[in-house]
Amino acid sequence: MKKYTVLLGILPTLVLNLQFKAQDTLSTADLLKRIEALEAEVKKPKEWDASIYGWVRTEYSFDSRQSAYSREYQLNLYPLDEKLDTNGKDINDAGVSNFLAITSRVGIKFRGPDVWGAKATGNIEADFFGNTELNKSAAGTGSTGLLRLRHATATLTWPKTAVTFGQTWYPTFVPEVFPGVVNFNTGILFNPFGWAGQIKVTQKLTQEISFSLTAYKDREFQTANALGASANSATFNSSMPTLHGQLQYKGKNITAGAGAEYQTLQPVIESGGLASDEKVNSEMFFGYFKFANEKIIAKAYGITGGNLHHLVMIGGFAGYENTNAPESYKPTKTSAFWVDLASANPKIAPGVFFGYTKNSGVDAGYKNLYVRGASGTRILDNVWRVSARVDFKKNKFSITPEVEYTAAKWGDLNTEALAKNNLKNVGNLRGTVRVMYSF
Repeated sequence: MKKYTVLLGILPTLVLNLQFKAQDTLSTADLLKRIEALEAEVKKPKEWDASIYGWVRTEYSFDSRQSAYSREYQLNLYPLDEKLDTNGKDINDAGVSNFLAITSRVGIKFRGPDVWGAKATGNIEADFFGNTELNKSAAGTGSTGLLRLRHATATLTWPKTAVTFGQTWYPTFVPEVFPGVVNFNTGILFNPFGWAGQIKVTQKLTQEISFSLTAYKDREFQTANALGASANSATFNSSMPTLHGQLQYKGKNITAGAGAEYQTLQPVIESGGLASDEKVNSEMFFGYFKFANEKIIAKAYGITGGNLHHLVMIGGFAGYENTNAPESYKPTKTSAFWVDLASANPKIAPGVFFGYTKNSGVDAGYKNLYVRGASGTRILDNVWRVSARVDFKKNKFSITPEVEYTAAKWGDLNTEALAKNNLKNVGNLRGTVRVMYSF
């Protein structure tokens, strides 16, 4: 009887213990399921993501001669022609220097949910270079030092096709192949530069070869102004955007490409009191090459065409007088090339650059000349530049000195917008030290 009594007393306890163990087992399984769900959530690609990048950039520069320039001598173009005073002294043979940080920049890259089966990404970037000059000719109204839009794009990328729209580089500026110089001019006069509103479609033909077609409108920078025109009116008046095609090969060590474009601009809608629909039509061709490995980076670029003013190169277009009719236009011809060689050493990387550009004039008989590289009755024949630099790098910090010499040949303007008589060579020696901290 005692044994049965003891068993009856123990039985409820055993039942309760079994229940508790069952509850513990269920709770553990539930917990494992929750952990697995959380891990899956973490591994799941984010629908939205963004990253900030940029740099603080400070430069000190000294020039031995007065030059055509942009933004308080931050960007030098070419040395000015000889200008003699009554004593025969060259007024432009005078040095200048400055200390600036206006090329510091900030940008954000972002991506979002897929759109129509394409990866969607975007980019916004700005610096403090401003859009207009602050000098005596601008009566102190320039925007130097103010925030300026560089890039604002969105891109949809499918396995073989990508579409980019917004403001970004002119398609003749190749981000994979541009001079590695310290000077903020980035090889300007010899390498195209600037940003434009555009839409670009890129199609992969093979794993290494792609073709891109771009339609764009000049923005920064733009063509010259004809008589009666305002800033960028030649682009506004034209219903047709500039059309650009480019074929590119990109392998492990080599990037190469070639392209062409056609541009039609309408400088004015009124000329000499008459309605005008006269256009300045031009073509351009270019090619480039880059080889890079763990020891060296070698780049080369060449371009030739008409009315390259909007690419911050010499030249533009000429105006021709017509009896009882508006002024008509023809583009001046310009050619340029450059080479850049640099070490790929991650700590100390020397580099050298050479560039050359030539003015090939326009058809005879023009009345007005709307070009970069002319002053009164004088015009540039050619400009060349050579520079040497050494980049000292540590993590995201770098100090880079550079010495640069730019030479220009000026001459009297003839009927074909060429420099043929009283030729004069002038040169400018620029010394620059750049300090950068990137993030």
